[in-house]
Amino acid sequence: MEDSSLHPRYPKAVLFDLLTALLDSWSLWNRSAGTEEAGKAWRAEYLCLTYGCGQYVEYETLVRQAAQHVGLPESAPQVLEEHWLELTPWSGAVAALQQLRPYCKLAVVTNCSNRLGRQAASILPVQWDVVVTAEEAGSYKPDPRPYQLALDKLNVAPHEAAFVAGSSYDMFGTACVGLRTYWHNRIGLPLVSGAQRPEIESPKLDSLIAWASHFQPATQS
Repeated sequence: MEDSSLHPRYPKAVLFDLLTALLDSWSLWNRSAGTEEAGKAWRAEYLCLTYGCGQYVEYETLVRQAAQHVGLPESAPQVLEEHWLELTPWSGAVAALQQLRPYCKLAVVTNCSNRLGRQAASILPVQWDVVVTAEEAGSYKPDPRPYQLALDKLNVAPHEAAFVAGSSYDMFGTACVGLRTYWHNRIGLPLVSGAQRPEIESPKLDSLIAWASHFQPATQS
């Protein structure tokens, strides 16, 4: 990677949500559940459990509990895990990462276990500087700790970095930490009540490079 000091208009680092902003995990959940309707209900229940538990609880356990709560058979979480490496990048994701790679450090901050999070990150053909999971941080997003741990590992201050979110729940955490945010709202999720609006909301990653290349770091408070 080139010295980011040569490119002062870019952030020093761009952090990414993984399973919604970069990878199409929705389709895999739907296939594992059997129908799109069942998959969405399962995913919604899982998100409620994740965002409500605070301290880290085993990711795989929450996935199983969510399936039970919505009436899915035990086979659904098993199918999800067996086909985990079939997760596919959203169109434009790989190109965006490759374009950013010469100018910025790149990191993942994902609500996942170490094992599954690192497997999913490896699907994308990019050299990650840091991969932080909820398991490693000891808490799930939007708790500030996963974001802050990634910044600490990168040795980058919040005002020098940016975050690409997959859902508006991330905005609670990024607002707390002080990360400017691009919301890749691929499937048209509503803004969660009380969440701070991102600088950009787009169903695609097309605007990410232009936004990052005109990055003006805020004055550190």
